[in-house]
Amino acid sequence: MKLGLIGYPQVGKKTLFRLLTGNSPDEDGVKGGIQGFAKVRDERFERLVKMYRPKMETPAQMEFTLLPDLDLQSSRNAPALKALESVDVICHLVRTFQDDSVFHAAGSVDPRCDILRFNEEIQLYDLLFVEKRHERAVKERRKQDARKVELETGLLERMKAHLESGEFLRSLSVSDEEDRLIANYPPLLTRKAMIIVLNVGEDQIHDSGLADRLTGDFPGGEFQWIGVSAKIEQELSLLEADDRQSFLQELGIEKPALDKLTLLCFRNLGLISFFTVGPDEVRAWTNRQGSYAPQAARVIHSDIERGFIRAEVIKYEDLVKMGSEQKVKEAGRLLQKGKDYVVEDGDIVNFLFNV
Repeated sequence: MKLGLIGYPQVGKKTLFRLLTGNSPDEDGVKGGIQGFAKVRDERFERLVKMYRPKMETPAQMEFTLLPDLDLQSSRNAPALKALESVDVICHLVRTFQDDSVFHAAGSVDPRCDILRFNEEIQLYDLLFVEKRHERAVKERRKQDARKVELETGLLERMKAHLESGEFLRSLSVSDEEDRLIANYPPLLTRKAMIIVLNVGEDQIHDSGLADRLTGDFPGGEFQWIGVSAKIEQELSLLEADDRQSFLQELGIEKPALDKLTLLCFRNLGLISFFTVGPDEVRAWTNRQGSYAPQAARVIHSDIERGFIRAEVIKYEDLVKMGSEQKVKEAGRLLQKGKDYVVEDGDIVNFLFNV
């Protein structure tokens, strides 16, 4: 599962990518796209580490791809947009901070305009594919099953009208049969989840109305929104833990925005974390939301899925409230779950198996 970080020049992409992944990309690397892994900043994981004091701690991770700068000339953006096909969630970084020493490609900072420009780019990208596919389907009408051709051409015509009306394909209702048709197409950009990350200035970190005002310009609930000050996050990254907390208090911030961003990205990928704990290791395992216990066991090892007997489950809230696994057991809250149990976010799991 992969997230693509994209935006226009001088919006803070490389800074944010470095803060998320620890990688410092050079210009040549960015031109081809560069990968890195970001730790999911989860307070539950940190709490479990403090409780167990393990020899090893392994947080959940997710993959980011830093994509080339977008250009104001649409004709130059084909490589960057093509690269977006391979990601699962689009993170569009938009500059809202004002700084005369940092130029803006369009001449002035206008987040609404940047968002609209990018949205139109990916709508056009999908529209061109839809039109070509429709033309091909019509030409092949005599060679294909008539019902299938009618179904596909009807779908493509609805997709075309939807895009031309300024909507994203994600909001287009399709039948299961139509969805199977779409699955055979190259990934359509406007069907992907999108997070708009606003790179705010220090004077904007408490402006809760900033995202609301922009959201009002883009109705329909198409996007997730979050504000991050890359400059402040960079300063925080250089501080020791105690100094970092003091700095946050001075700014009136509860926790770093990067913590919220990584969790938001994680959720938009449709992922959850379950935990395995002990003195040797506390580990957060990444799993698809809605997975049954044997599927979750496969994340650890295929042998555990194959020989699955049952899962011993402790709810995170119970462990924190009662303070130890022993007290959870004494309270009758150690749950025994079978193959039909859907593992939930935050579950602490011990899989019993035999191979």
